[in-house]
Amino acid sequence: MRMWLPILLSVFLSAAGLGLRGETDKEVHAHKLVLDLAGAFSNDGFKMRDGHWSGTLKPHENALIAVNLYAGNHYWFSVGAAEPAKKIDVAVYDETGRRVPTENYSDGEKAAAGFTPTTSGQYYVLVTLLDGGESAFCLVYSYK
Repeated sequence: MRMWLPILLSVFLSAAGLGLRGETDKEVHAHKLVLDLAGAFSNDGFKMRDGHWSGTLKPHENALIAVNLYAGNHYWFSVGAAEPAKKIDVAVYDETGRRVPTENYSDGEKAAAGFTPTTSGQYYVLVTLLDGGESAFCLVYSYK
């Protein structure tokens, strides 16, 4: 068994490394765009959640992100997309798949949706590239 341990360990580490990747320059740019937008909510007392989601979207393609939210907290979900994105959208859905009414902000390659859930649980944030070519995006959220 001792002979197999180093082999199994190296296979595991190789497989784990496949899931790791660095952000592209365009994803870093999208992250900067969304941090500029989310910073405005910080001025209103919102705290930015650690971490972010990034990736690439094709036109009229969606990215769906699951988040656990708490009743009574107010949340803002902010998204930014690098060029050639021209218009991006963000929407929130509850665990049954119904779209949640939100306050919305949209400015071309930046968008945000804010709301206060009445029940705690899992929600889904949908990011959609509405106009422009394949683009990197980044999503962050703030709460208070």
